[in-house]
Amino acid sequence: MSNPITLRFFRFTLLAAALIAGFALHQTNGVRAAAGPAAGPMEQPRGGYRILAPIESGSLLLFPVVQSGKMPGSPFLTLDEGIKSGQVEVTEAGRLRGLVRPRSAQGRIDDGVARSIPNSQPPQYRGDQVNTLVLVNNSDKPLLLLAGEIVTGGKQDRVIAKDRIVPAGNDPIDLGVFCIEPGRWTEDTATFLGSAKAPAQSIMVQPTVRAKAMVEKDQQEVWNSVHGSIAAALAAPTPAPPGIAVAGQQSVIRDLNSLGTTSYARAMQSTAVSEKVDDAAAPVMKSREQVLEKLREEHAVGVVVAVRGEIVWADVFSSTDLLARYWTKLVRSYAAESLLGGETHATPTVADAQRFLDAPSGGTETSIGDLGVYRYRELRSGGTETFVLESLLPGTDYDVHISKLKLRGDVRRIGSPPVYR
Repeated sequence: MSNPITLRFFRFTLLAAALIAGFALHQTNGVRAAAGPAAGPMEQPRGGYRILAPIESGSLLLFPVVQSGKMPGSPFLTLDEGIKSGQVEVTEAGRLRGLVRPRSAQGRIDDGVARSIPNSQPPQYRGDQVNTLVLVNNSDKPLLLLAGEIVTGGKQDRVIAKDRIVPAGNDPIDLGVFCIEPGRWTEDTATFLGSAKAPAQSIMVQPTVRAKAMVEKDQQEVWNSVHGSIAAALAAPTPAPPGIAVAGQQSVIRDLNSLGTTSYARAMQSTAVSEKVDDAAAPVMKSREQVLEKLREEHAVGVVVAVRGEIVWADVFSSTDLLARYWTKLVRSYAAESLLGGETHATPTVADAQRFLDAPSGGTETSIGDLGVYRYRELRSGGTETFVLESLLPGTDYDVHISKLKLRGDVRRIGSPPVYR
């Protein structure tokens, strides 16, 4: 196992060398960005990952990912936990004033002498924007945000655009998001809520939509994938008891019209869709506690996901505890993905899933982050893309979440996403 002090010194040395050499780093609101060739395959911490036999649920296969060695603790607060407790608040950008903590015009340091706070400027306010929300973490724990998590309310339902960590007691931050409710721009609630009131109904967008936000970073593509996912879910066969006819195409059209919403979250929670998602996830969710207990025994930290025989995604965490806390949201998102139509492939093996996870992530790397808080890397290689969220907070210095996806179809990348207002 590598010495953490040596690793930190090595990273500092590399950063200093890059600065001296004149590498360009783009900095906006404390976020750093850099792009270039990736160093090589993604490092496998604490002995690497191993794939177990899959959990089967209809056309959905979940291959547990296990890890040897001692796991780190889970000092993080999740978005659902923070919003439910009231310690995390998300609102439209135009409401920033109400979230700014009051600051005195005088500051006091350890010698007891009162001095003016340098560079004390009033915060800048702006109007609401589709792709920006404001978040404040008032808790005493760092907040973990995952790409694909949903917040509902405000003027439109939104989805988190990328993984990130927000320090405890942090000032309000700009939160990059994508709209998943085209057509509405009227305030529903002043602040945003989680995706559901009950954990069993908690959702995040399915992999197809997550990929558009994470890889293409294009609002129009996200809207297109939302429309396609909702339509596919409505068109999927409705689970019915034996002897009961399945709804036909006319019923699907009636359901689509009766939804009365363009929101991905509300569509997925509607009776017309949620019953199908529940049915697709039933073998996993009906025995949720037994499955989670087994995953804990095996030290599982993630899953590789196959839909209709095609391996399409992997989510891996730093600990079994984090996997368990996100389990319901993840499983329901995978189940929603299994409702999409498409070609059926031969059933993948454990070896196939292992190869997908172990495939080198070299190629082109893009890195952004917040100094001393987190680093978020995007690694492109061949037909896959890997996203790694690394915590840089004191006492952590490890990969908190890794997403790996198979690129399907043409990938349209845009350099600078347009701002929607």
